[in-house]
Amino acid sequence: MGRSARPRPLEHDIADPLGTRQRVLITGAAGQLGRALAEEFPHALALGRGDWDLALPPPELEPLDLVLHAAAWTNVDLAEEHPQDAASVNIGGTLHVAELGAPLVYYSTDYVFDGKKSAPYVESDAPNPLSVYGRTKLHGEAAAGEHSWIVRTSGLFGPSGTNFVRTILRLGKEREALAVVDDQRTSPTYVGDLAAATRELLERPPGIWHLAAQGDCTWAEFAEAIVGELGLDTGVRRISSVEAGRAAQRPTYSVLRSEKDAPVLPHWRDGLRTCLERLGEV
Repeated sequence: MGRSARPRPLEHDIADPLGTRQRVLITGAAGQLGRALAEEFPHALALGRGDWDLALPPPELEPLDLVLHAAAWTNVDLAEEHPQDAASVNIGGTLHVAELGAPLVYYSTDYVFDGKKSAPYVESDAPNPLSVYGRTKLHGEAAAGEHSWIVRTSGLFGPSGTNFVRTILRLGKEREALAVVDDQRTSPTYVGDLAAATRELLERPPGIWHLAAQGDCTWAEFAEAIVGELGLDTGVRRISSVEAGRAAQRPTYSVLRSEKDAPVLPHWRDGLRTCLERLGEV
C-alpha cells in the first residue's frame, strides 16, 4: 500500500462532509474517547487493540479521508514504571498511524505543561512535561506531523471506561469518606462534548488546539460535585499530592483555554450531568 509523505487536505466542500461517503478511521475504539467518537462519527471504521496493534505498521486499508487517533497509553503512574511501553504506544504508535497518509487528529493532554502558570495555558505556551506520560504525549504530537490537528484536552470522563467519575461513583457507594487530591486544578472534560467539538474543529485549519470544558476545579471539588449530583452522604477529605503518594508528578495547574477560534465546549458541570444521565444515575 502506498503512503503519502504529506496528508491530503480535508475537503469541506463535498456534498456529505464526514458523513456516509467519507472514509474515517478511529483508533482506540474500546476506550472512552474512542467510543464517544464512534457515536459522533457512526459511519467510521473503529479499530481497537485486537484489530491493530499500534506497535506494528498499519494494516492494508482503503485510502482514508480522516483518522481520529484516540488510542493511547493513559495510565500516568504506570508509565513511570514502563516508560518504553508508554513510548511504544504514544510515540511509535502515532508514527504508524501517520504512515496512513490521511489527515490526522491526535489527542494530546494538559500534562504536556508543568503547571507553573497561574492563568490558563493557551496554544502558544511552551510545554514542559513533568512525567513520562506527558513527555511521550508531547513527542506524539511531533510524530503526528505539522499538518495534523493536535487536540490538547484534560481530565476526560464518560459513561464507559476507567475514569474519575466512574471511580467516584463506585467508591462513593462503598465508603463513608473519600480522600481526594485538592492541589491540582484542571478542567474535567466530558468525552461526548470533546467528540462533538472535534467535528466542528475540522472546519478549522490543522495545528495545535486546546479543547477542554469551560470552568475549572480541583479533583476534590470535582469529587464533591459528583457526590452532590448523586445525592450521596459520602464525605470528601481534601488531601495534598504528597499525601496521595502517586508515582508520577502532575501539574498543580493545567487549565486549558484557546487563544484561537476554537470550538467552545460546555461547562464541566454540564458535562458531568450529561454523563450521569447516560449512566442512569440521575
